[in-house]
Amino acid sequence: MNFGGQEMIVIFLIVLLLFGAKKLPELARGVGKSMGEFKKARDDFEREITRSEQDVKTRETAKKEEEEIRIKQAASSEPVEKA
Repeated sequence: MNFGGQEMIVIFLIVLLLFGAKKLPELARGVGKSMGEFKKARDDFEREITRSEQDVKTRETAKKEEEEIRIKQAASSEPVEKA
């Protein structure tokens, strides 16, 4: 939803009528703090998701390496047949 200039003015006037001129700065501070907390929570969530993805990739890489080591050990322990 994009608001144009006229819509913003109407919204501002409605807020001004509802809360009054004295409460407007308090309301703006509260909205600003809420936005800051929301951004912080979003960033924390994104950081946690990224960390989880990296953990999964690390585990998958470790499993592949372990499997390769097992294959190499199994291949080196088998007797070689001569033709």
